[in-house]
Amino acid sequence: HTAQLFKTPIYIDQDHQDQTMSEPAPKQAKSSVWTEEVSKRFFEFIDSKQDTYIERLREAVAIDSVSSEIARRPKVIEMANWLKQWIEKLDGSVIMKDIGTQVLEGQEVSLPPVLLAQYGTDPSKKTVCVYGHYDVQPAEKSDGWDTEPFVLTEQDGRLCGRGSSDDKGPVLGWLCAIEASRELGIEFPVNIKMVFEGMEESGSIGMDELIREEAKGFLADVDCICISDNYWLGTTKPCVTYGLRGICYFFLTVEGSSKDLHSGVFGGAVNEAMIDLVKLLSTLVDVNGNILIPGITDTVAPLTDEEKKTYEAIEFNVDSFKKDAGLVGGVPHSTKEMTLMRRWRYPSLSIHGIEGAFSGQGSKTVIPRKVVGKFSIRLVPDQHPDDIYKKVKEHIIKEHTNLGSHTKVSISSEHGGRPWVADFSHPNYLAGRTATKEVYGVEPDLTREGGSIPITLTFEEATGKNVLLLPMGRSDDGAHSQNEKLDRDNYVNGAAMSNIHTDPLTRYQNRLKLTIAFYLISLVLTKSVISGIKLLASYLFHLNDL
Repeated sequence: HTAQLFKTPIYIDQDHQDQTMSEPAPKQAKSSVWTEEVSKRFFEFIDSKQDTYIERLREAVAIDSVSSEIARRPKVIEMANWLKQWIEKLDGSVIMKDIGTQVLEGQEVSLPPVLLAQYGTDPSKKTVCVYGHYDVQPAEKSDGWDTEPFVLTEQDGRLCGRGSSDDKGPVLGWLCAIEASRELGIEFPVNIKMVFEGMEESGSIGMDELIREEAKGFLADVDCICISDNYWLGTTKPCVTYGLRGICYFFLTVEGSSKDLHSGVFGGAVNEAMIDLVKLLSTLVDVNGNILIPGITDTVAPLTDEEKKTYEAIEFNVDSFKKDAGLVGGVPHSTKEMTLMRRWRYPSLSIHGIEGAFSGQGSKTVIPRKVVGKFSIRLVPDQHPDDIYKKVKEHIIKEHTNLGSHTKVSISSEHGGRPWVADFSHPNYLAGRTATKEVYGVEPDLTREGGSIPITLTFEEATGKNVLLLPMGRSDDGAHSQNEKLDRDNYVNGAAMSNIHTDPLTRYQNRLKLTIAFYLISLVLTKSVISGIKLLASYLFHLNDL
């Protein structure tokens, strides 16, 4: 595999993949009538497939598709082909889009292909685009995992394994839904287009360009977009997410000499880079999270009365938040509303580390020649990365001048991503909220995310279509952390909802009907594959009448 990595795209032999992937059941004749007898057969069939769906997830987790490591790049390609094979066996079509190369660990390697897949081409139906990713974060058992990270292990109803929640579980959920409908001849009420990438965990290199290019091609007929790459605020109540913070990541370099110096010989006689860096970092933010850089908050959109009211209804407990975060003390903002707003709708600055300084065990009396401080600012509407970078640079230069030091300072930035916020009263969001309530029996919380998913804004701007974030996982899934898991209940819960036969399609105007139907399909993933497929099937009868 390594020999093939360089400069040219690589694809795993499909014959090899046939040996590892479990086979979908054969397609049945299409059913045109939805009766109680058919629904009973469908539900019983889905219940019988629980072990199959978990086994599929086990196969996917076993492919350690870590995009950030050159040694595992062939595994990322293998995962792409595994998905391609499955989609094609479900009578879907797949294009493996080559997006070029990158320099990784000093070598030029092929980027993993982007899967542009489609299931259904009926021009009379709406077309939905679903985005996901098949690469994962690095993981080793020695990092602190209780089990092998690439062996799916069930513990007390938790399916532990790297990628189980982020993002292989959700991606596979869509394919399980398609397969179940196909096996019983139940026709989907929409066409589905899938965009699955293999570099999300490594900056989504090449994705912005691809989406803009395909906006006039593969994505030209898309009616709406769903991204399910975030999480519930807690562990019991669902939510609909309408905002994301952006990000600017900075590297602040201070250089004092051409080589490391002995503190006993030079200490007190020279300006030290480490001392200057610490002083500069201390001018950025105070202990309560207030950013001290002049002008940073000037462009933050004002808080409206309507938005303020949404925080009052959100289910959130500050004490539980402190416990989940493992805090050794309290929080600087004691109210629920202010804590949430500081997480979501106001900017924050975090200092992440210092490169070049001594960090090993024991003592070392060295004056480092050069150190690099790393920090980031999470942005909110209407801040822009270019303006933020300009203000940060001006601040650093001014503060370094005020030090009167002879060290040299420079600052650079990368990972610039703009914030995104949607109108939660938009018809698409009203439909999504209604669909969520139909499944869970409660009105979902309206939330923002403190993190960044830059691809959201790219999809919206490139296609001109509305993008909805429907979280699938729970807040305690541990994405990117040790013991990442996906609760069995969220993946294969076999209990049917008491209100699954309620017809929500009459609650909105006709222009919303298919949109609601789409979000009901999205909820195949949000509660569980099993109950979601049952929900989808029970609504197909109503869709056929449209």
